[in-house]
Amino acid sequence: MKNLLEKLAVKLPIIQAPMAGVSTPAMAAAVSNAGGLGSIGIGALDTTMAREMIGATRKLTDASINVNVFCHQPAIANPQKESAWLSYLAPHFARYNSQPPGQLKEIYKSFIEDDEMLDLLVELRPKVVSFHFGLPSQQKINRLKEAGIVLLATATNLSEAQQIERAGIDAVVAQGYEAGGHRGVFELSKSDEQLNLAELIPLLVSNLSIPVIAAGGIMDGADIVTALSLGAVAVQLGTAFVDCPESTADTYYRAALRSEAAHNTVMTKAISGRPARCLANLFTAIGEEVDPSAIPDYPIAYDAGKALNAAAKKSGEGGYGAQWAGQGAPRARSMPAAELLAQLQIEMEQAKK
Repeated sequence: MKNLLEKLAVKLPIIQAPMAGVSTPAMAAAVSNAGGLGSIGIGALDTTMAREMIGATRKLTDASINVNVFCHQPAIANPQKESAWLSYLAPHFARYNSQPPGQLKEIYKSFIEDDEMLDLLVELRPKVVSFHFGLPSQQKINRLKEAGIVLLATATNLSEAQQIERAGIDAVVAQGYEAGGHRGVFELSKSDEQLNLAELIPLLVSNLSIPVIAAGGIMDGADIVTALSLGAVAVQLGTAFVDCPESTADTYYRAALRSEAAHNTVMTKAISGRPARCLANLFTAIGEEVDPSAIPDYPIAYDAGKALNAAAKKSGEGGYGAQWAGQGAPRARSMPAAELLAQLQIEMEQAKK
């Protein structure tokens, strides 16, 4: 544990997950200033916005930060499928006196093909860069490492973790099936092994020489101690931070997190085009009634998902949002991020007794 924490330049084995659209410079800075590793997600941003977000975070902390990028395979456009999907969603738009977009577009550029983002990261040199959905080319990895950046990458199974190790990544984030948000699976064409964290941590620890960071359903200090006892050297928490005041989660998201929906998280592809664990809502209900093969590729499908959410919110309906949350959602707490870090430390010490 000590070696990785020294490499990350943090005091606590706690990483705040880089929740794109939810985590903020204020949240990341608060976590880093409290001794953990704060994170921001720039996978949905262009280089101008990414530069601004990293700069805003650095104005609030001199400590280490983690900058996360998406390494999904670029979408393959299918106008016929996309048109059919928009037609399917049209009645939902109509409920809120709106119409679906005329056509869908790929709203995010994958880091796999974003050389400008690579140049930006090499220039700004955040302490940590993490990859989700896969890995970039070895050339990109080597450039980041040559810049002195510590690299992390998410794995959902042993094969992905071994690819991460072979690529020279410093540590692997083991994402259990109970985790909120998008599954980090590398190849959507392959069956998801759906390993929970208690199965995944020992599997990776016993087969890898690089450190393992646990992610999925971790909400309190006792959970952290359990994950560390299984061989993880650190933990990553996402849902635990959603209701912090530094989060950009809207009032609908926060209300859902505090409702019965928190007890019924659903893995759905309908919102974005990739499987992601979400609080049960109106959009996850759509996902349960459609053939997953009818949903366009990620992130093209997300263009429709965001448009429907925006249309519904104008009429006061927040049930179409991407309300990502893990199975630990019922135990989420509403408190400032720094206070949550302090509480987690207290709970860790209590759990060790």
